[in-house]
Amino acid sequence: MSIDLESIVAIDVHTHAQVPRDGAPDPITMHVLDAAAKHFRSDFPRPNAEEVAAYYRDRKMAAVIFCVDSEANTGEVPVSNDEVLEIAAANDDVLIPFVSVDPHRGKRGVSEVKRLIEKGARGFKFHPNLQGFFPNEGLAYPLYEVIAEAGLPALFHTGHSGMGSGLPGGGGIRLKYSNPIHVDDVAVDFPGMPIILAHPSFPWQEEAISVAMHKAQVYLDLSGWSPKLFPPVLLQYANGPLRHKLLFGSDYPVITPDRWLADFAQINVKDEVRPLILKENAARLLGLRA
Repeated sequence: MSIDLESIVAIDVHTHAQVPRDGAPDPITMHVLDAAAKHFRSDFPRPNAEEVAAYYRDRKMAAVIFCVDSEANTGEVPVSNDEVLEIAAANDDVLIPFVSVDPHRGKRGVSEVKRLIEKGARGFKFHPNLQGFFPNEGLAYPLYEVIAEAGLPALFHTGHSGMGSGLPGGGGIRLKYSNPIHVDDVAVDFPGMPIILAHPSFPWQEEAISVAMHKAQVYLDLSGWSPKLFPPVLLQYANGPLRHKLLFGSDYPVITPDRWLADFAQINVKDEVRPLILKENAARLLGLRA
């Protein structure tokens, strides 16, 4: 990778390639995104990975980018992991590619994890709500074993899901899977695998803080919420014992980094903590800085 840490202002650890570069997007994807946009009253764009690269280059930021493989549970055909890896390799001054493999794929999923690591994956995204599994189920453990052996991070969606919000029955998406306490078992069983708990974990914020406090390799990303909405307990720990374990994430395109950073500037975070959250913690976690 050719990311110049001195020339970038931040590392966004949570962005999405929502549609493929070529061809029509999956209609299920568009239905879920349209419902989320209506529910949150935000007509956000639908970028492909190349467009995400250009967007972040213009802002002098680097970005972790991924899709979500949830076809077994939702029927949605995701953007190809290979496309994400290909575009990230061509834009390695700004993009850090994570990939996604549904735990329901079994032995084929394990083979796919190995192949994607060989092809340059820098981490793995799991979305328990969309994929329909508890993170501490044995179902996913063969995948974790390969990821842990490679020393790569696993990022887990936690808390409320914008996907399915506003649809009857939540579009069939069950929130129970995303309590971060279920990832505590994973952290115990795979102590060498860095773990990122994505989003302020409403309504389980204190569970997420507890897991990150207790497990050395667990980090929290702050994506998907305006910083103005962060609960006081999160700010308390951001300024204290979790200052080295919090990561800037926007959830682009649902929330833009411009909005997130503008709101972040207005909240009560210590000056010495801000650069840790915006860049330094992620740089160390992702192996960009020793």
